[in-house]
Amino acid sequence: MPTYEMTTLPTIPLLINGKEEYTSTTFPVTSPYTNTPCWTSSSANPTDALRAVEAASAAFPSWSSTKPNARRDILLKAADLLEERLEENALYMRTEMGADEGASAGFVVPLAIRMLRDVAGRISSICGSVPVVEGEGQSAIVFKEAVGVILGIVPWNAPYVFGIRSAACALAAGNTTILKSSELTPRCYWAIGRAFEDAGLPAGCLNILHCRPQDAPEVVNAMIEHPAVRKINFTGSTAVGRKIARTCGQNLKPCLMELGGKNSSIVCADANLDVAVQGVLAGAFLNSGQICMATDRILVHSSIAPQFMNALKSALAAGASASPLPPTLVNVASKARVQTLITNALAFGAHFISGVAETPLPADAGVRMAPAILGGVTEEMALWQEEAFASVAAFMEFESEEEAVRLANGSGYGLSASVFTEDLRKGFAIAKKLQSGAVHINSMTIHDEPVLPHGGVKNSGWGRFNADEGLNEFLVTKSVTWMD
Repeated sequence: MPTYEMTTLPTIPLLINGKEEYTSTTFPVTSPYTNTPCWTSSSANPTDALRAVEAASAAFPSWSSTKPNARRDILLKAADLLEERLEENALYMRTEMGADEGASAGFVVPLAIRMLRDVAGRISSICGSVPVVEGEGQSAIVFKEAVGVILGIVPWNAPYVFGIRSAACALAAGNTTILKSSELTPRCYWAIGRAFEDAGLPAGCLNILHCRPQDAPEVVNAMIEHPAVRKINFTGSTAVGRKIARTCGQNLKPCLMELGGKNSSIVCADANLDVAVQGVLAGAFLNSGQICMATDRILVHSSIAPQFMNALKSALAAGASASPLPPTLVNVASKARVQTLITNALAFGAHFISGVAETPLPADAGVRMAPAILGGVTEEMALWQEEAFASVAAFMEFESEEEAVRLANGSGYGLSASVFTEDLRKGFAIAKKLQSGAVHINSMTIHDEPVLPHGGVKNSGWGRFNADEGLNEFLVTKSVTWMD
């Protein structure tokens, strides 16, 4: 558990035009480990936000004309610095959002570093095309150019990954950017900004703002409405995404949306039970289930349901002694919301396959909740339809693969899914029918890496991060013709 021996809590600054700024208005950042403040953060107002936009706008002409190799070298240097500071940065993540060491130091921070290096390596490959046009004596060229100032609005649950993919893709393509951080993890985003500044990124190219939740709508809307902001990317809940998209639409600003998920793991009759159980549990419980790709629904063919259940309970029992305390959730409000989902499901006939309604905890245990899997769940229950964002999954049996696909697709979401089967042809056939941005055969629903485009369909958003598709999100095309 992180500890900080200090009499005065440190304050996290904003980053505007290459300078750290401390504001007169601050807000506390509460650690789930103790449910007490770990530090405070400076809080931006709309005036600060517009200054950040103006700084990014002023920096754009120079940065967009910087040679690809120069941009690449700065991004690679930032990746080296993040790697040197891995333990420190992982500690910030554990303190602010309650992640365990495996999720922070073993998964999120290393993945962010790999993403940064990957996108840096793609910069020199940005190029247009030379199509042959119809007219005699006429030629054409299609350029790929930077968009301009990009606003990134990023969440708390994997801050380094979301901050890097938002900022680095924008910078790699020659854009300048502002990150509006989550109020729950401002120090993680400050650490990203510090790495880029120390790597030699010119002032104004990356600006980082934090603000109190009650000020966020005014601060964000001020930036979206500013003429210099040309595109917005948002990662977060579907509910907030709707509001952001509405404002973008009113201002005719394109937006890239990576929203929530209600992800299903389908376990077919011929599945390897050991592989399936391992994949389902990892997908449901990694990072306390606080991942948009986490497994919310476990669909198992009825012919193997008893065997699967026995294997599942054995695996849970074997791992029960790994930690004396249940995993943390990010805050009290999140825990209360999930408990309401469980309570309502139990009231209408669901039951615990594993877990209990409430685990007795020491007074100083912070915000924690034991993992749970519920059976007897129906399609009408909120637990089946709404994203839990906790170590909670619902179990249901199916009789045919067609029914499994219908159940998996019977959600407004479409971010990730998994299929467990020993027949790869069957796995591909099911994957083609699933309405999902990603499908993983014989592995968990959680999978994100630099070479794979990442994003969803339906209420899980549109557009893609990562790989060439992600880099192209931050470029525009321009056609130029001339008479020979």
